[in-house]
Amino acid sequence: MDTPAPGQMNRDVQGHWVRLETLTRVRWLAVAGQIAALLVARFVFDLEFALVVCLSVVGVSAVSNVISTFVFPRSKRLSEIEALLTLLFDTTQLSLLLFLTGGLNNPFALLLIAPVTIAGTALQLRSILILGGATMLLASLLAFSFEPLTLGGDPLLLPDLFRFGFWLALVIGIVFIGFYSRSIASEKHALTEALLAMRMALAREQKLTDLGGVVAAAAHELGTPLATIRLISGELMDALSDPEQAEDARVIREQTDRCRAILRSMGQAGKDDLHMRHAPLQAVLADAAAPHTDRGPQVHFDMLGTAGSMPEIQRRPEILHGLRNLIQNAVDFAQGHVWIEAGWTDTRIHLRVIDDGAGYPPNLLDRIGEPYLRDRRADDARNDPRPGYEGMGLGL
Repeated sequence: MDTPAPGQMNRDVQGHWVRLETLTRVRWLAVAGQIAALLVARFVFDLEFALVVCLSVVGVSAVSNVISTFVFPRSKRLSEIEALLTLLFDTTQLSLLLFLTGGLNNPFALLLIAPVTIAGTALQLRSILILGGATMLLASLLAFSFEPLTLGGDPLLLPDLFRFGFWLALVIGIVFIGFYSRSIASEKHALTEALLAMRMALAREQKLTDLGGVVAAAAHELGTPLATIRLISGELMDALSDPEQAEDARVIREQTDRCRAILRSMGQAGKDDLHMRHAPLQAVLADAAAPHTDRGPQVHFDMLGTAGSMPEIQRRPEILHGLRNLIQNAVDFAQGHVWIEAGWTDTRIHLRVIDDGAGYPPNLLDRIGEPYLRDRRADDARNDPRPGYEGMGLGL
């Protein structure tokens, strides 16, 4: 079973980059702006519209914010579908508010572009097309169906030509800004991924360079003794009359030559990048756990696959590093046992790293996922078996 390419992995997790808390903040800002605009329009400019109904529409958005704040943890990240549905909800709410306040005659109809812009920077192309199509459909409906704003009993309406031009500009803006923000975000992600790959390659090359230096130093230090042994063994082969002793001298000379050949080949062997080889899943897990198997707690491996033979995956540095971080965290806080459970189907691999430690305090459960999670009180810090522990960057 092949591990997805870096670009594919990037696209698969792209939807999970959107934090619910971020969209919630943006929505609170929108709620405040909508309420302010409604009150100013009604009591400053004396425009006539269904103020109570409009405030009710804004209240729906506020209530959804309150519910999401109490139901989901602060670190909640939205999946692709969840982010799309959230943006569709915001677009529908804004469209309903525009329907009650003049449709495309309302200059704030320009804000319909905002959800599409957010989608372009965080979601996949399919989601952008769905949201963009829905936004253009709602904009088209608002061009012909709306409750007009009135001032002194007279409706405030743009000429048909201007309203058509505004609709056309809005549609073009949705298409242009959506795809433009998508292309900029894709280029940024590709550049970040390339930079990460370059850093990893440079780190591997640095390790190989360091290894070559060690081998060169060892060859330099061992060169003279090996040459002396080879010279003496050669002279003994010529001087000894006993065939058995001469054979022993010959074996010594051959083994000396073998040692010299091994020293020469070690540098070349170090260039064989093991990270690019495929290995069985259990072998990769064992390799990741190797630095922590002698630290006290026993590490157990359970292979629970349900489809075919054990899959092979790439021994890529990021996979080994991530697994090693999780296993290290489990070993650090385990009482005596750590279990690494692996299961697989035809399309997925599932891993669980379990320890018998004390677990997380209740006040930190809703913050799991935030980087370098650490929030211990002074009393806990004094009794902490690992006072210098600062987390591992995975929100654990």
